[in-house]
Amino acid sequence: MTTIQPDTGATQTFPMMRRCPYEPPAEYAALRAAGPVVRVLFPNGLTGWVVTRHAEAQQVLTDRRISTDSSRPDFPRVMDDEPTARPLSAGFFIDMDPPEHDVLRRMLISEFSVPRLKKMQPGIQRTVDGLIDDMLAAGSPADLVKAFCLPVPSLVICQLLGVPYADHDFFQSRTQKFVQLDADPTEGFQAIAEIRQYLDDLVAAAEREPGDNLIGRLVTERLRTGQLDRDALVGMAFLLLVAGHETTANLLSLGALTLIERPETLAELTGDPRQWSGTVEELLRFHSIVDWAAFDRMAVEDIQIGGQTIKAGEAVFVLAASANRDERAFERPDDFDIHRSGRRHVAFGYGIHQCLGQNLARAEIDTALRTLFDRVPALALDAPVAELPFKYNAAVFGLQALPVRW
Repeated sequence: MTTIQPDTGATQTFPMMRRCPYEPPAEYAALRAAGPVVRVLFPNGLTGWVVTRHAEAQQVLTDRRISTDSSRPDFPRVMDDEPTARPLSAGFFIDMDPPEHDVLRRMLISEFSVPRLKKMQPGIQRTVDGLIDDMLAAGSPADLVKAFCLPVPSLVICQLLGVPYADHDFFQSRTQKFVQLDADPTEGFQAIAEIRQYLDDLVAAAEREPGDNLIGRLVTERLRTGQLDRDALVGMAFLLLVAGHETTANLLSLGALTLIERPETLAELTGDPRQWSGTVEELLRFHSIVDWAAFDRMAVEDIQIGGQTIKAGEAVFVLAASANRDERAFERPDDFDIHRSGRRHVAFGYGIHQCLGQNLARAEIDTALRTLFDRVPALALDAPVAELPFKYNAAVFGLQALPVRW
């Protein structure tokens, strides 16, 4: 086990990379053992703090003395090539503090409410069934990522927003350019600008003829009334489009792999489908595909967390994948166990920045995996796990491809 010194300076370089499809970075266990809050060294030579345990993660994610506002001139930069102010951030409310964050988030809450989700459920089921029909018609073998895991959330979010699905290759290819941890930052920001320009054109079209979709409703109810300007609306649409397909697609591919590798669990789910809900929560906890990249913060006042003083201006990263493997919060945390009560995980964050679309994601994952294994019970891997192309260098962990046969 790596030796970490929690109090006397940083001895561990951050971020760390995953090297196993079923585990967070190996260093996280040593960090948790060292303490709930540990000082680390960033690539540019600065130091900051990582929060490793579940209780302290929830504390940080709900403390108003911790800011997510990356537009602050003193916001800590952890990479030498990171710009002093992130461009094109209008409407990107996950990088805002109250009250600005709360104003924009409230505009979207009704779009992800339980009644709205119930109305969307038949459409989600039709989407899933249609993609399985197409996959079966094309015949075995197939790439499950291309044929199923990526199209399910892409189709759903496109329908919700009013984005033509015919353009999915464009925004998916651009998304890949800025979620890679080793990506050229210039290319990444160019990709962001291209997606935002694409969405700006869609908003302009909706201003002329609003459709019955989220962008159309925001134009009618918020833009025309002056509650929202064009740049902010585009930014909100950007956030929902990218988050709405990239994260769910990766969890679907990892979830399918996990269950294919555990036929006894699949047999149990077939015998008692009521367990699918808990299985989805365990998949979210177990994989924690969005880790530190979505949780960069800074202290705006001196604050005590886990016995450590984090000073104003210092960087704070909550390690969701570490908190979700915390032995203090979850019994046998490294085991995949569909019977555990795992909804306390922080895979969707926690507090005011908790993922707005989490219940939509749950519905998509549940419907997609349940239907897939019901309709294709003989689904099996068509390559050894060791040869699968995992996204070890991406901010959102997952699979580039998942070859299967039946």
